[in-house]
Amino acid sequence: MSIRYTMLFTLDSCVAAPVCQSKDFNFNNLDGITPNTKYLGDPTTADWVSSGQALEYQNSLLLTMAEGTVGTLLTSTRHVWYGKVGARFATSAGAGVVTAFILLGNSKDEIDFEFVGVELEQAQTNFYSQGVPVYSNGGNVTGLTDVHANMHDYEIDWQPDTITWSIDGKVVRTLDREDTWNATANRYYYPQTPCQVQLSLWPGGLPSNGEGTIEWAGGLVQWDSPYMTNNYYYAQFDSVSIECYDPPSGANVQGTKSYIFTDPSMTNLSVEVTNNNTVLKSFLGTGTNLTAGSNTASASGSAKTSEVATIPGLTGGGTGSNGGRGGSNDTGSDGGSSSSGSGSSASASASGAASTGFVQGDGGDSNGAGSIGAGGETVLKGSLFAVIVALVGLCVL
Repeated sequence: MSIRYTMLFTLDSCVAAPVCQSKDFNFNNLDGITPNTKYLGDPTTADWVSSGQALEYQNSLLLTMAEGTVGTLLTSTRHVWYGKVGARFATSAGAGVVTAFILLGNSKDEIDFEFVGVELEQAQTNFYSQGVPVYSNGGNVTGLTDVHANMHDYEIDWQPDTITWSIDGKVVRTLDREDTWNATANRYYYPQTPCQVQLSLWPGGLPSNGEGTIEWAGGLVQWDSPYMTNNYYYAQFDSVSIECYDPPSGANVQGTKSYIFTDPSMTNLSVEVTNNNTVLKSFLGTGTNLTAGSNTASASGSAKTSEVATIPGLTGGGTGSNGGRGGSNDTGSDGGSSSSGSGSSASASASGAASTGFVQGDGGDSNGAGSIGAGGETVLKGSLFAVIVALVGLCVL
């Protein structure tokens, strides 16, 4: 049995997740983006939480990756429980450089668009259910016009029974829920729980990454590459749109403000819409004690700088474990370096492969069998990049 590593953007606390809100985002400034060291779970104060360096550029947003960093990540403060999510952007380029536009849930459900910097005429699509790596899930879309030099419109239409990936208004892939049934696990391996939208640029080709991840990413990152500008790689995001769908038929709707889990199965049947509070008084707070550490919070509701190091799970510096998809020769990473099926390839998690990471539960074999285990994430030592996005995880009651 193998382990899948990725960045999971919550801490080891139990906090309700803010519900979806339909909105269009034009990145002509940095308004609505809050650093991960300041956001405490109130979605009315920020639309996005950031780590790394995001820059304004010609009415758009640059996600940057300089030497010695693990890139830049933006995560939506609200979760989507089925909806249509679109983004207009140009990817980064170069060996080992990965650009991503994904949906990622606390249950480890995931729906991806990913772009490897040496494959500038194709996009990769993928999906996961509860983090289990099924290597036939990935698929490639070829024949695109240079995704680095040109803006394209990418869209994920996520419905209870189907997922549709589109590029420039053309459907490039459709997944039916009925085709994901796994008899061994006795459930559908279909993303079905609330997810956050993530935009990221990260180095799949770090020497410290697994051999399979480096190979998938096109080799080691070259820090003197002509694709670097002002000493950094960049991906340029022009806009993002989020259209929220109503909760699925039969959903347990008891409020309008937040999502929680009501049992460890972490399926759509365990999701409840509630009026639970999502705001912590400090980074010391938990879902059962929202006011913990309130005497250390500033008037603006953000943790004092001196208290950042006391965030649960942050115990000092260190490289931790790398994210992404490992090859069969990787130690402690996913087995298998490529997916089966025509035209598909194994893809690393868009939010992972940083030099600090979270262990994301037990994976399975190539047929998807294996231990799933809700709440299996373990926070590893690492920098503030690993202690991310402000405590908006789903609560298992």
